[in-house]
Amino acid sequence: MKPATKPGRGLRIADQIQRDLAEMIQREVSVERAGLVTLTGVEVTPDYAHAKVYFTIIGAPVEAAQQILDNKAGYFHSLLFKRLTIHTIPRLTFVHDESVVRGIEIDRLIDQANKDLSG
Repeated sequence: MKPATKPGRGLRIADQIQRDLAEMIQREVSVERAGLVTLTGVEVTPDYAHAKVYFTIIGAPVEAAQQILDNKAGYFHSLLFKRLTIHTIPRLTFVHDESVVRGIEIDRLIDQANKDLSG
């Protein structure tokens, strides 16, 4: 019978990947080309084979930043391999996190609705 993995291990690994990648991106990706990249979360599959890395961007088109991150995904994978002490290092997939943009739009709509009610 296969022993159960520790609860929360996947979350700890995802958090560590997020911290390490944030440091790597700051060091390895030019702000002039890709803008200011902020990682908002990492989801790791149960077998640790794949990780979705969610990011937001300021100061550059999303498509440009996405392309740069996708091009460097293999390089980041190799750097993670040297840092992490787990058997399988996940393949990285970068996904633009639109929740921040949606949140700003919702705030704007709420402000507009409040102005309409009071005005």
